[in-house]
Amino acid sequence: MYDALTGRFTFACPRRGETAVPLSAFRRLERLPGAAHPAVYRVRFVCACGGEHDGLASHHELDWAPLGLEGGTFVNLMTSRVEPVAAELGDLALRRIEAGEWPWTFFCYPEGRPRPVFPSAFFLLAPGARAFGVAVRCPACAAVSVNLVSEPHVDVPFHHDRTVGVVEHVFAADVFDAVEGFREQLYSARFDERRLEL
Repeated sequence: MYDALTGRFTFACPRRGETAVPLSAFRRLERLPGAAHPAVYRVRFVCACGGEHDGLASHHELDWAPLGLEGGTFVNLMTSRVEPVAAELGDLALRRIEAGEWPWTFFCYPEGRPRPVFPSAFFLLAPGARAFGVAVRCPACAAVSVNLVSEPHVDVPFHHDRTVGVVEHVFAADVFDAVEGFREQLYSARFDERRLEL
């Protein structure tokens, strides 16, 4: 579940029961095979308990809920009434998209141009000392590009960094699966056996 007022996704945590994390706490997104409407994604995220956990999120929760289309309610201090926020946030998002501004953008290196995307196009996020590395599959050409952006660029819809770092490399389609396979092998007992043979 996504809360548009706090900008956080709610997932289960084995230690705390439940935790709320921003999009920048995600580390890997993987679309699961099967249903297409709605598509379901496995999300690996960093939890406040210090661990990394897996959760599930639908396409709608990742891409549309952050725009506030189901924003819940708030107390209007001017009228002392509880009012829905979805209509106001939805109208604001609509106006910005009509003006040509997209909620999230990234720079596609093979095409040499910025592209509009949704969080479901992200598949790896890695925090760094001064920037976030975000691996994105381009919806137009399906190539993988890595951008270096700020945390608000990831977490806040319609927040765009003035400058974006771009890793100048064309990645193979299966590069991240190969890295993941190597990491699994590195931490397995089989790797220790090979090392002893050397």
